[in-house]
Amino acid sequence: MDHAADAKRTDLMTITRFVLNEQSKHPGSRGDFTILLNHIVLGCKFVCSAVNKAGLAKLIGLAGDTNVQGEEQKKLDVLSNEVFIKALVSSGRTSILVSEEDEEATFVEPSKRGKYCVVFDPLDGSSNIDCGVSIGTIFGIYMVKDGEPTINDVLQPGKNMLAAGYCMYGSSCMFVLSTGSGVNGFTLDPSLGEFILTHPDIKIPRKGKIYSVNEGNAKNWDAPTAKYVENCKFPKDGSPAKSLRYVGSMVADVHRTLLYGGIFMYPADKKSPNGKLRVLYEVFPMSFLMEQAGGQAFTGKQRALDLVPTKIHERSPIFLGSYDDVEEIKALYAAKE
Repeated sequence: MDHAADAKRTDLMTITRFVLNEQSKHPGSRGDFTILLNHIVLGCKFVCSAVNKAGLAKLIGLAGDTNVQGEEQKKLDVLSNEVFIKALVSSGRTSILVSEEDEEATFVEPSKRGKYCVVFDPLDGSSNIDCGVSIGTIFGIYMVKDGEPTINDVLQPGKNMLAAGYCMYGSSCMFVLSTGSGVNGFTLDPSLGEFILTHPDIKIPRKGKIYSVNEGNAKNWDAPTAKYVENCKFPKDGSPAKSLRYVGSMVADVHRTLLYGGIFMYPADKKSPNGKLRVLYEVFPMSFLMEQAGGQAFTGKQRALDLVPTKIHERSPIFLGSYDDVEEIKALYAAKE
């Protein structure tokens, strides 16, 4: 990047301007979706600021309660969850909210209802806060079916999502979004308080040099996963071995996979037979982004976005990333069948 030239650039594509431009391509739209996205962006800015101050503000440490997943909640988890719930309800554009932190879905009161459902993980990877590793917010947006909103409005396959994205709070704060026509990345300019388009039309490399998986679980893996990782380390075709990169924060690992290529895996194993990542607000949004960027996402049995969830906190194994790399793991599972 030419930073000197960037410093003099005056024509900045902010995320608001970008979304309004997208809106103008749909003559019938009333701007509801744009308003909803603006509220999500505001929530991300607030959380970004809170994450940056966490060490100073003594927000670090446990809030005392455990959430529905049995994970002890960090104060920042609780704060982030409240921020997003309030931002989404006050937008007046949502009917149902599903958060990783709340056991039950939140049904918005009729006077503030809109036509969208939002599923989200307010602060993914929050166990990494204490050591300064990147964490993030993940979200997906569905349209409510006609009539009174019910839980079935969010129990839809991922391919029905209208939009998905994440915000990563790392060395810089980055917002990655797809509304179903490609993937775009925006970076927060702290001096302006605005997200600026820095990564237009992200495309994942067709094949990558990196694999990302928690090797500590290797003794519990099934045969195809073990075989795939073996091939990454000791390739039979004379190609160089892949590098292992695993942060343990899904947003950071998927972000790197999206930009550099490769594969990210959280397979099922003997300890977690259904995998560990949650379908609605982790697997679906990241799979949606991967496919939009030209990659693939696979559960070990099927295309991830074809999965039909039956519970809001359902889990699934996931293999996502570069097209050719995911093809390899699919071939290994097909051979096992």
